Amino acid sequence: MIRELLKDTEDRMKGAVISLEGDLAAFRTGRANPHLVDRIMVEMYGVEMPLNQMAVVSVPEPQQIAIRPYDAQAMSAIERAILKSDLGIMPNNDGKIVRLNIPRLTEERRRDLRKLVGRRVEEGKVAVRNVRRDTLSDLRDFEKEKLITEDDLHRGIDELQELTNQYIKKIDEIGNEKEAEIMEV
Repeated sequence: MIRELLKDTEDRMKGAVISLEGDLAAFRTGRANPHLVDRIMVEMYGVEMPLNQMAVVSVPEPQQIAIRPYDAQAMSAIERAILKSDLGIMPNNDGKIVRLNIPRLTEERRRDLRKLVGRRVEEGKVAVRNVRRDTLSDLRDFEKEKLITEDDLHRGIDELQELTNQYIKKIDEIGNEKEAEIMEV
């Protein structure tokens, strides 16, 4: 019973880490990264679709993202979506490919991004701690209902704390890597 609960807890904590990694992948670091455009939604034929389902996104140069739409008629819709997004990058259209030239980040912008990364990392830790709190509550309920013994409860709490520490450490490592990547000139 405790094993299943801890397995479910670990899956939920993994989900928090995966969510953090996805959020941090979208942060602009001064280098081209195809994940920068993952969240851009393009309205085409009255339907909103993710950009990466409408086009091939590649990085031909370290400072450039190339977007080659499957349908040539989607060019203007893709451009509009990029302009509406929070990327802050002006798209260049040559008729076949939309190019995004990634400008170098200023020192001030790097510091701002580092703060945002720190905030997002803290949110990831809070998510992991919330999962721990829920599991701890479940363990205590099991003990109250006499489904587990007091010794089992203490063992479960110890294992839960080890699991929590492991995922908090992983989140810190991910955050430190992203901060170092942002501050790299």
